[in-house]
Amino acid sequence: MDGKPQRPKDRAGAISALKAAIEAVDLTLEKTSSIAPAKTAFNSVSTLLTTIRVCFLLLCNDLPRVHIQPGLDGL
Repeated sequence: MDGKPQRPKDRAGAISALKAAIEAVDLTLEKTSSIAPAKTAFNSVSTLLTTIRVCFLLLCNDLPRVHIQPGLDGL
């Protein structure tokens, strides 16, 4: 390896890289579950990566459209 991070060349590659990163963080989270500060940090990282993945999918229109209906208060 040359030490440089490899960039995914397409959307599918980016999504699979994000999924792999989330799985790696979740695995690390399981291994460090007894260390409270580490657990908090890895939970935050996992949440952030998941949010990035969902936003990326939304930007690429890969998620089905979600229709949000206003509540009774008219918002």
